[in-house]
Amino acid sequence: MVTDEQNEDFQRLHQLIEGSDDVRGFLEGMARYASTTLSRVTGAPIECAVTLHRRKRSVTIAGSSDRAILLDGVEQALGDGPCLEALRTLKPVLVPDTGIDERWPRLSVSLAAAGARSVLGVPLELGVNAAAALNFFAQDAGLFTEHAIEEATIFEDMAAQALRLAVRIATADLLAEDLKAAMESRTAIDLATGVIMEQNHCSRKEAFSLLRDASQNRNQKLRDVAAGVLGSRFESPDTASVTYFED
Repeated sequence: MVTDEQNEDFQRLHQLIEGSDDVRGFLEGMARYASTTLSRVTGAPIECAVTLHRRKRSVTIAGSSDRAILLDGVEQALGDGPCLEALRTLKPVLVPDTGIDERWPRLSVSLAAAGARSVLGVPLELGVNAAAALNFFAQDAGLFTEHAIEEATIFEDMAAQALRLAVRIATADLLAEDLKAAMESRTAIDLATGVIMEQNHCSRKEAFSLLRDASQNRNQKLRDVAAGVLGSRFESPDTASVTYFED
């Protein structure tokens, strides 16, 4: 059963999507909110970093603080640890005490020296092409109890849903921008063709051939040549398009 606090978390994540300019902004906000959520559960300061795994490569892409990003970066540099293990197994992975854990000795020594005594890696399932994980760090050992892990897992499920939505929205925005750019390019080409027709008293087919030939001869994109024609036309209304095409 979803509690009021969990429902509030879900609503908050969706508000982050609406209030973020891009996916990175959402991820940074999500990391801060995950940090706040686990800090509330454990009663102690918790930091959080977000790791993205794609095309056999993992990288830290956001964090609740610069320190969280640095701590997560240690694991990425060493190439193994609870966060990466969580990505492989798609299950939460706990290091209850970096002072005594022997699974990743170099990582444990480095994190303990940096003041991170316990770590919790929680995977986010995004789909077949990418995966992400939340890497939580605590200053004290033993803070990630069963209850804290359960709460992190619930938050992970909501965060994964919100992140998938954010990625879809970002993809849709990029597609819209590409479509808009394509439409603007087509409009510029059509306008330039019309200018050439007017100034050279030729057909649309002949005008477009002039435009295309100039594009090929100058090794320029068709839309760039079209923009040049329009610029020349409106800067010097009496200049013929054949003059623009002369080398």
